[in-house]
Amino acid sequence: MIKYSIAIMSTKPGTKKSDINETKAYGSAQTDENVSFDKFCQHIAHHNSPFSKGTIKGVLTDAVACLREQMLAGNKVQLGELGDFHVELATTGAKTTEEFTASSNIKDINVRWSPGKQFKNLRSEAEFCLVPGRKAQSEAIETIKNTDTIQGLE
Repeated sequence: MIKYSIAIMSTKPGTKKSDINETKAYGSAQTDENVSFDKFCQHIAHHNSPFSKGTIKGVLTDAVACLREQMLAGNKVQLGELGDFHVELATTGAKTTEEFTASSNIKDINVRWSPGKQFKNLRSEAEFCLVPGRKAQSEAIETIKNTDTIQGLE
């Protein structure tokens, strides 16, 4: 079940709140928990795998190191149903091609993932559940804390 909340946001990202003229309601996915690497490896091991959690963890750890190495070598790595991984540069502009340098204009390297077939049609199988947004959750928790404090004083 994919939980989501709804918030009113500007249709022009990056604008200051005082500059917002047009807004719309947008949905945002909410997660229940962060599944650690260890927990994920254990999860894989419990899916009728002949391999232990430790073996799976070792293979995935090595795969990450190799994936990083290949991308730093300028390669796109195709991992079957998982998808493809490649790098994308975050740059600032220069007036001319001659003035563009890696040290001055390349600000960051981002990893991009192009999902494989199994990930491309998640929408058709997903179930959704509307939950309060983070702000409403925080307010509810604060109300509960205040209620508990008040009841404790009586």
